[in-house]
Amino acid sequence: MTDMKAMKARKIAVVVGGPSTEAEVSRRTGKAVTDALQKKGYQAEIVELVPAELAATLQDKRFDIVFNALHGQYGEDGVLQGMCEMMNIPYTGPGVMASAVGMNKIISKSAFRGAGISTAPFAYYFIEQGLDEIAADMSREFPLPVVIKSAAQGSSIGTVIVRDEKDIKPALKEAFTYGKSVVAEMFLSGREFTVAVMDDLAFPVIEIISKTGKYDYRSKYTPGLTEHICPAAISAALTREMQDLSVAVFRLLHCRGIARVDLMTNGEGRPFVLEINTMPGMTETSLVPDASRAMGMPFEDLCERILAEASTGKF
Repeated sequence: MTDMKAMKARKIAVVVGGPSTEAEVSRRTGKAVTDALQKKGYQAEIVELVPAELAATLQDKRFDIVFNALHGQYGEDGVLQGMCEMMNIPYTGPGVMASAVGMNKIISKSAFRGAGISTAPFAYYFIEQGLDEIAADMSREFPLPVVIKSAAQGSSIGTVIVRDEKDIKPALKEAFTYGKSVVAEMFLSGREFTVAVMDDLAFPVIEIISKTGKYDYRSKYTPGLTEHICPAAISAALTREMQDLSVAVFRLLHCRGIARVDLMTNGEGRPFVLEINTMPGMTETSLVPDASRAMGMPFEDLCERILAEASTGKF
């Protein structure tokens, strides 16, 4: 068991920012985490990610632990994790494999399907196929509306719900600005939920209700635009089913620390896994802190628990 008294004598780098499209969200997460750890008496310091300089910064400033508060590129895709493994610096969250698989929607959804985990029907495409061929195939395979997503973005960046066939190609162009692959996913007309998982413990289910009618980047990070109902007003059976699905995803990817699994129901109320967030947001509008408080765990205690599992040698 980690000696948290001894941990307070160690320097903790809360790594944030970088070149990711989610850098600003990361900085907000990092500030919240740093404030929480400092209140607990830890020597936590924010470190802005400069990719070519991070290894030297960690060594020169003699940091002992990395608290990963990055979202997206470098922090959520296995790159930071691999660097910490090579430098033998304990870090929070999942390892290289779990991060890389969780970040890529094509690979993660294929893993869900292969493991028999209920996920929304999908197909994936690469930019080399050409927009005309992709749009034609998508029209054959999916009824409208259809959801088009960049394969390796979070916070709903690069995600478009297409309701008219003429909008498929513009949506593909937008999604491809964020990478060379996209996912087309069957539109689910039910309700939106999320479940945080830590150490195989499922937190209370949260229902997400957007006041704008869509849960996009603006709705996620603008206070007051989204309502989080926790615990969700659903049956005990559906609650257990969603929690079991989320734990199954967490285990499948060999996650560590805390992750968040996003789900939606179809018109008949059946739940489907959309994706896993291996580095969920911890801002004032984020979902995980809401779930933590609902189960009686203050935000400061949550951050301390995440810190306690910092280590190397992860999958």
